[in-house]
Amino acid sequence: MVRFADVDSQGHVNNVRFLDYLEDARFAMFAIEPHQAGQAPFQGLVVARHEIDYRRPLGFRPDPVRVETWVTEVRPVRFTLQYEIRDDEELYVTARSLIVAYDVERAAPRRLTEDELACLKQFTG
Repeated sequence: MVRFADVDSQGHVNNVRFLDYLEDARFAMFAIEPHQAGQAPFQGLVVARHEIDYRRPLGFRPDPVRVETWVTEVRPVRFTLQYEIRDDEELYVTARSLIVAYDVERAAPRRLTEDELACLKQFTG
């Protein structure tokens, strides 16, 4: 849902807020959904890169928009997510994120686990 606080002085969703929408989608994908399925959530993921293309302005509105998210590439230590922020009629944003598996204790990249790779496979499009 577009919140009133997301809209800037020109009546459009602020560019920074789109990153929040992408973060919400990633959190649902890698923490909430695995938890609800009885699986362990992903541990230690960091965003290495974001790319966003703003297709059209998105203003304050009562109807929600969707963040459609899928995995486009998987490597031993990283994977790429593709996103579309849209409703049934319009495409507002396309985006891509490079996500790296990260070992917080060592402060270094790590290999994705077999369980994580299996989870990612279900999101390939």
